[in-house]
Amino acid sequence: MAAIERKLFGTDGVRGEAGTFLSAELATALGSAVTATLPAERPQVLIVRDTRESGPMLEAALAAGIASAGGDALLAGVLPTPAAAILVRRLGLDLAAVVSASHNPYRDNGIKFFTGDGLKLPDEEEARIEALLEAPPPAAAAVGRVRELEGGAEDYLRELTAAFPLDLSGRRVLLDCANGATHRVAPAIFERLGAAVEVIGAEPDGRNINDGCGSTHVERLAERVAASEAEVGFAFDGDGDRVLAVDAGGRVHDGDELIALAARGLAARGELGGGVVVTVMTNFGFHRAMAEAGIEVAVTQVGDRYVIDEMRRRGWRLGGEQSGHIIATDFVSTGDGIAAALTAMRELGSDGLADAVPMEKLPQTLVNVRVADREAIAGAAAVWAAVEKENASLEGRGRVLLRPSGTEPLVRVMVEAPSAEEANAVCARLAALVEQELA
Repeated sequence: MAAIERKLFGTDGVRGEAGTFLSAELATALGSAVTATLPAERPQVLIVRDTRESGPMLEAALAAGIASAGGDALLAGVLPTPAAAILVRRLGLDLAAVVSASHNPYRDNGIKFFTGDGLKLPDEEEARIEALLEAPPPAAAAVGRVRELEGGAEDYLRELTAAFPLDLSGRRVLLDCANGATHRVAPAIFERLGAAVEVIGAEPDGRNINDGCGSTHVERLAERVAASEAEVGFAFDGDGDRVLAVDAGGRVHDGDELIALAARGLAARGELGGGVVVTVMTNFGFHRAMAEAGIEVAVTQVGDRYVIDEMRRRGWRLGGEQSGHIIATDFVSTGDGIAAALTAMRELGSDGLADAVPMEKLPQTLVNVRVADREAIAGAAAVWAAVEKENASLEGRGRVLLRPSGTEPLVRVMVEAPSAEEANAVCARLAALVEQELA
């Protein structure tokens, strides 16, 4: 089926520099247009946001658009993205909107939507919203209201507590909240479950979100954990839908390793309910570990929405990305960094994270080759012949992945091999050939 063309919406909503690309006018128009697509006579729309300084402005503009189209905008304030997906379903609302640019710098912001079932809007709905932006907004029979929604954080914490009835007494945990949306609720849930919690990245000022902290700069957490008495650390991103972990020795563990940990535990208890969905970027060591455990793996293109779509198609309950987007649909149908961290704590038992992770990552080398036309790679026969040859030589030991960037004039060459030297050598040969053929 042909892809549905969208100009504004990317793989994770509308995102760009706040005040220029993502202006108050655009936010108002999006609010009006999305409300016009809802069948309810007076749609109820939840809005949550992260801690960026542009958040309140865009929240107000979005709410104005919703109200002008006859909907009620319910402002829940600063909460993680997955809280929106949970609350929209728990409260029986028609739609949820999240004002956040996730792991991007503070100057950027974004708007993404979740259906009343807590799922990201399908492509065709996003295309429909874009089409409505090109016409004058329809007149509403009556304007709606904008009001504060109290208790959203507590509702989210209750859902976490019910899903993860853990006793973390005596466990020492260090959290990096990226000066973002998790800065209150992440420490609260760990403390509620009895853990001794130390927190960094929990003093947002509107501009320090993701700035040298959180999952995009996990080295800060790694240094703190290694120098502390904490047994484990978790680094969230700005909107709280992804997480990376650090063991007591300061070694970072990515989404592949955390998914492997969860899969093994669920499978051992007979609770996995099928296999695991990951992306083409998932480390070969993950595939080897799952094969040894007898766990089926399905692979999608990069992007958590593709992982979720495949999980729904297969009826599987666990999936995610190397970046730390981990989806367990028993709790919520999108990535939830806090839930993923609690899942890891559940599977650890008395073991340390370094001993508990059931996979060994292969060394990985990634080179981005700048080209004149990234789509021309499809017809580069010499390149694909070389890829086939290198893959054959690595069969059972590693792999080669070559793909065009979705947004830049780049071809990405990724190689995994038993040693970094071999990975570097294979990657260098292929990158040079791509440059030669497509320069």
